[in-house]
Amino acid sequence: MSDQTSPAESVDARGEQCPMPLLMAKRALRGLPSGAVLEVLSTDAGSERDFESFARLAGHAVACERLLDDVLRLTITKA
Repeated sequence: MSDQTSPAESVDARGEQCPMPLLMAKRALRGLPSGAVLEVLSTDAGSERDFESFARLAGHAVACERLLDDVLRLTITKA
């Protein structure tokens, strides 16, 4: 695990196809305060692009890390 701030919440979207990982993340972000970190685990190949576009539009910061078995670990810092 990286040295980023520990996530306030985690969403396991492995096995879900677009747009579900993003929708699950949006729902989780609603309940978090500004500055909180959300971790999303996804196996959907388009998630990295989807989350980067979403973050740019919403003002959030997002980082993507590739884990074993083609799992993406996305960390979103809420604006």
